[in-house]
Amino acid sequence: MSSVRLSEIPRTISFRTGLLFLGLFGCSFLALFGYVYWQTAFYLKTEADTALYRQVESRSAQDPESQLREIRNHAEQDTEARVPHSLFDAQGQFIAGAIQQLPPFSAYDKPQEFDWRKPGGHQRPIRFIVHHLADGKTLLVAQDIHDIREFDELLIKALVSGGLLLLVVGLFGALVLGYSAHRRLDKVSRSIKVIIEGDLTGRLPIQGNNDDIDRLASVVNGMLDELERLMNEVKGVCDDIAHDLRTPLTRLIAGLERTQRRGLDEAQYAASIDAALVEAKALLLTFKALLRISEIENSARRSHFAPLDLNLISADATELYEPLAEERGISLTLNESQGPAVIAGDAQLLFDALCNLLDNAIKFCPDHSRVNLTVIADHGSVGIRVTDNGPGIAEGEREAVFRRLYRAEASRNTPGNGLGLSMVSAVARLHDLKLTVSDAAPGCRIELLGKTGSAGPSAPLGLV
Repeated sequence: MSSVRLSEIPRTISFRTGLLFLGLFGCSFLALFGYVYWQTAFYLKTEADTALYRQVESRSAQDPESQLREIRNHAEQDTEARVPHSLFDAQGQFIAGAIQQLPPFSAYDKPQEFDWRKPGGHQRPIRFIVHHLADGKTLLVAQDIHDIREFDELLIKALVSGGLLLLVVGLFGALVLGYSAHRRLDKVSRSIKVIIEGDLTGRLPIQGNNDDIDRLASVVNGMLDELERLMNEVKGVCDDIAHDLRTPLTRLIAGLERTQRRGLDEAQYAASIDAALVEAKALLLTFKALLRISEIENSARRSHFAPLDLNLISADATELYEPLAEERGISLTLNESQGPAVIAGDAQLLFDALCNLLDNAIKFCPDHSRVNLTVIADHGSVGIRVTDNGPGIAEGEREAVFRRLYRAEASRNTPGNGLGLSMVSAVARLHDLKLTVSDAAPGCRIELLGKTGSAGPSAPLGLV
């Protein structure tokens, strides 16, 4: 506990919440104990008063001689004067009984109390009733309520001691809660500080009990995962731009410089301009593709989502690439699902992503090979799978191929800008689809899979 100053604990939410519940529980405790005390005291006094009224009724029913004799016998038998009875004449003079002086009272037949000093010198609380008899005499019937008073004091002491115990335990619990919360938040703060200082691999600690801080830390860690991915992509893009765009820019500048230095005729000059335009347009297409990927990753097109059937999109993409496949003798086969493969998404983006996958498969496959496009809609999953029997993608490059402008060494001389699979990856993230690359033995297998139920079957299907 030395790492946490006590002055910091009262500022924690957990400590204040503990104090709040301590106050609520304390009020409930006081209300409950007060009710029990009031009911118990009222019951004991009511029982005592009922007994006094019965004794008054019994004495009043006796004739004067029997009454006097019974009171004297009662005084002799009740040696401790627990239930003293006394008889006084019309002027209030003592006749018989344990109490020899009539105590002050406000009304007849009304229970009242006074402190009576017994003959032995002990002062005891007495509850009594004064009754006016038919012959003019005054009857005093009383009861020692020392036990009732003592019970009341025990209840009050129990209330005080219980309240103090509740206060001590509650304060201790609030301190423990405040300390544990402060210690845990210190760990989170230290982790955030490390991340702020530049270590994007750091993550907030999670205890695994799925409480509020764990859920918040999980969300923040997910955000940090995405941030780290984006930062790595930015770094990778910068590296790949410097590596891949340097060559076309160099060719463009070199061609223009040669045209500027040499004396060319009109035809040669036009050819140089055409070559420069080709290089410039290729660069422009690359940057347009980068901007489109950025638009997709910003989720700007989620507003255009609608239920659509992947069978329809796959049929359109297959129809578009069949001539290119036939030109090289490649067998392009579409395997549609038995039922509708419905998801919510942007039809144009999914069509473009599928076209990129087919274009890559046909581009890297040898002549007279096979490319299969399969629509998946079973076991709670929906998606597409593109399989070819080409050279495939090395296991060490299966994550890198989704980086922007990344080109594997084996495909550096193949036409393209290295943005096709980056766009497919961005579309997959936008549609919450899992993009995986695996070995088709031989060849490559790429899958885009999501969960069913993202679109209702009764909704209209979006078309390309």
